[in-house]
Amino acid sequence: MRFEWFVARRYLRSPYRPAVLRLVTGFSVLGVAAGVATLVVALAMDTGFRETLQERLLGVTAHVSLTRPGTGGIRDYEALAARLGAAPGVRSITPAVYQTVLLSFGGQARGVVAKGVDPVRERRFDEALQRVVAGHADFAADADGVDALLVGKQLAEEWKVSPGDYVTLTSPQGRLTPFGLLPRTRRFRITGVFESGFYDYDENWCFMTLSAAQNLSGAGDLVNVLELRLAQPDRAGEIAREMERAAGPGYAATTWMEENKALFRALRLEKLVTAIFIGLITFVAGLNILVVLTMTVTDKARDIAVLMAMGTRRAQVRRIFLLQGLAIGSAGTLLGLLAGYGIAGIAGHYHLIPLDPQVYSVAYVPFHPSVWDGVGIALAAMGISVAATLVPARAAARLLPVEILRYE
Repeated sequence: MRFEWFVARRYLRSPYRPAVLRLVTGFSVLGVAAGVATLVVALAMDTGFRETLQERLLGVTAHVSLTRPGTGGIRDYEALAARLGAAPGVRSITPAVYQTVLLSFGGQARGVVAKGVDPVRERRFDEALQRVVAGHADFAADADGVDALLVGKQLAEEWKVSPGDYVTLTSPQGRLTPFGLLPRTRRFRITGVFESGFYDYDENWCFMTLSAAQNLSGAGDLVNVLELRLAQPDRAGEIAREMERAAGPGYAATTWMEENKALFRALRLEKLVTAIFIGLITFVAGLNILVVLTMTVTDKARDIAVLMAMGTRRAQVRRIFLLQGLAIGSAGTLLGLLAGYGIAGIAGHYHLIPLDPQVYSVAYVPFHPSVWDGVGIALAAMGISVAATLVPARAAARLLPVEILRYE
């Protein structure tokens, strides 16, 4: 192999090569580098979006939600929670009441999701309640007995509400009176503003105590969901089936993956499409390598004939051109990986590309470069480079020394 590499290196570095051949070789290296770098940055962006959204979702939502559809709620939820919470892999299990209500303040009204929680347990595992940016995560009623309410940062900024303000919540679960069905209305005092980092939650969610939510809905001592958080969120599907069996007939368990299936499916499809289309850049660069080697075969035909006349085997000639293609592909791949990881690292660290959180749920483009993505990109680039050398290497090995030397 030393002989083949010596000749391949001389062909690549020879100062007597035609200028156009040196130019095309440089473009080939740059083409491979550009394709690899662009693919690294694009896949880092796709991975960043997926991991950031997943991390924020897992921080504010349950990994498994256990409900009892069609029954109005779960009775004896504390006993059931104590029994299911002892299962392996379950970090916590908390009861909650979800309801969509009408929030009114200062002549404005809009629908929000009100979540009734046990403050002590919820504060330990729900990151939204750990990120209070104004006021305090205080769920105690005031001196007049008005219950506390925590709202999201986006909602507070849009409506100009702050801790100490009073709002009105109206539940569609009304009460029957001689005048018909009237909605339930209660006043709440805002005690804190949270920032979950997820725009939809900061815009549309609010928290209250479990008892306040039960009074607002008029459902009594019931909850409509038991929320489980797991030591390994990826095992949510397996544990959800175990919880259904342990809870008994009539219960249904859904996972965070099922509830956000459309979102993560779209992100996976986007990553695949990105890899295919940007990978075409590397494919075009591979065609440049084919052009370079074809021109080299034509330019060095006489030298090849002399080498073969002196005893060089055809397999050795093939390896000479394979090594040239590998050298061009390796140089471009290495430069591309360095540039791609450098750009992704800097852009991710300094948040160089801002976004509208109302559209993208995050305020900047997150870049999370993956080592395995880099390995796959490098293997693909080298595979394309090797494939591009096959035709010219075979053509060089099939040259007839007698015919070439006769006419040279």
